[in-house]
Amino acid sequence: MTISDPIPARLAALKTSPMPDLKQQWRDLFDGEPPPFNRRYLESRLACRIQELAYGGLKPETIRRLERLGEELDGGDRKKRSIRLDRDRPITGTRLLREWQGVEYVVTVTADGFEWQGRPYKSLSAIARAITGTRWNGWTFFGLRNHRRAGA
Repeated sequence: MTISDPIPARLAALKTSPMPDLKQQWRDLFDGEPPPFNRRYLESRLACRIQELAYGGLKPETIRRLERLGEELDGGDRKKRSIRLDRDRPITGTRLLREWQGVEYVVTVTADGFEWQGRPYKSLSAIARAITGTRWNGWTFFGLRNHRRAGA
């Protein structure tokens, strides 16, 4: 008799779980509030965490090697390293949706920044300013600012 592994079933269930359930799982597994990113992001990070807790995470030497590879790629450039370490930034390909005065705006996260209406932008604030005509913090405008951390 074999004991079936419940992990694949948990991973499969992520696809059909309602967003409030995914957010609660995030709280349970990460001991903190979920980031304000899209469903696909939450599902992928939850899947990694479930497997990490069940099967173990990366070995310390693997983590060190990945850090060294990252340093080789950015050549020790502090600005590039800060981008690499920016864990709050949505992953490339994420689509940010914002309704403003009855119109829905879609921004795509790119490797170099953001894209809106086929044009590249370095910051979300520039896009928010183009949409509203006033100065906005782009992270706040698109709902990416964690309000608890914003005051910290």
